[in-house]
Amino acid sequence: MRINVGAIELGSDEKELLNEVIASNRISEGKFVRRFEREWADFIGTKHCIALNSGTSSLIAGLKALELKENGIKPKTKVITSPLTYIATSNAIVLSGFEPVYVDVDQTNFGIIPDNIKAYLESVDDVEKHSLILPVHLMGYACDMGAINQIAKKFGLLTFEDSAQAHGTKCDGKVCGSLSTVSDFSFYIAHNVQAGEMGALTTDDNEVARLVRKIKANGRACDCLICTRSEGTCPKINLGEEDFDPRFSHDLIGYNFKTTEFQAAIALAQLKKINWIIKKRQENVKYLNENLAEFSDLIQLPKYSNEVSYLAYPLVIKKPQVFSRKKLRLELEKKGIETRPLFGSIPTQQQSFSHLKQRYNGKLPVADYLGANGFYVGCHQYLNQDDLDYVVKSFKAVLKQR
Repeated sequence: MRINVGAIELGSDEKELLNEVIASNRISEGKFVRRFEREWADFIGTKHCIALNSGTSSLIAGLKALELKENGIKPKTKVITSPLTYIATSNAIVLSGFEPVYVDVDQTNFGIIPDNIKAYLESVDDVEKHSLILPVHLMGYACDMGAINQIAKKFGLLTFEDSAQAHGTKCDGKVCGSLSTVSDFSFYIAHNVQAGEMGALTTDDNEVARLVRKIKANGRACDCLICTRSEGTCPKINLGEEDFDPRFSHDLIGYNFKTTEFQAAIALAQLKKINWIIKKRQENVKYLNENLAEFSDLIQLPKYSNEVSYLAYPLVIKKPQVFSRKKLRLELEKKGIETRPLFGSIPTQQQSFSHLKQRYNGKLPVADYLGANGFYVGCHQYLNQDDLDYVVKSFKAVLKQR
């Protein structure tokens, strides 16, 4: 038996749309990408959605757009973010020319704590060198965006939600991804809406949306959804007498972050059943919690909420001196249950950011603890009752060895 962290089943809905893509003889961005963008914007509750080839690309494009827009964030400034997350967030900040600054996280929902952000900003002499707060909704849990936005407003900063792992999670009655200037999403295979590899950026800011469309296409001059150049017209640029094609004229330095019709088609089929996906994952988390409650003195079980769209089933070893994460993960893997560590505390536990280790040593105790003792297993919608019972049985067999 094998219980994976994530899984996908390409059913009749997915196959029907994929066959439509094949029949159209168009693989590059077209009607399926545009349709997904409209439907995802409607689901999140924003004016705009731009599809990109990954969540990382969405982060980079969003950061560059915020820098390039009129009265945007200043280049080479500092971005306050979470130390406990997948490394793409910090990578994107650095690759976009900004400096990540880390504050500690909450033990239960893994997100940066607003009071820690406030305390940090009140302690520094160079607030003007900070431009952005970039919280991460990790494992589907929402950060306190109401409090974070208030702090951002007080100190003249913008907010950018990393909602890669929070498809449909609600915060203060709104869906994550609609609570800040910009938000990114990832549709990686283990996520709640799965497309293999694809990302998206959501925003209500017209200028940000326009810039992201340009940035993702190598900074091309044209930002139209459908090019009418072949008809001899262009609503954005005066074509004049020259043989000028705005698709191959570039007024920004950008990237190739475009996606394909195949990814959009799969995501559209997944989006049709998003409410079922969220509900099934919630039910699985609730069932596992109820049946592993006897071990709550040894392991921190995930907090349950019907507002959370769970990416996975996160656990934290409470007593590593009694039972180590390494031993527990190895024993579970032997039984066919895939496990993954809770990413690690980036400045103190990730080798690529080891140049920051001395600066942050002892300053991120919760993130350091969670990074060393947190891990997760699957709670995805394709797990049946036998799968769930096997997970419970396996945990009990391993934990009772202590």
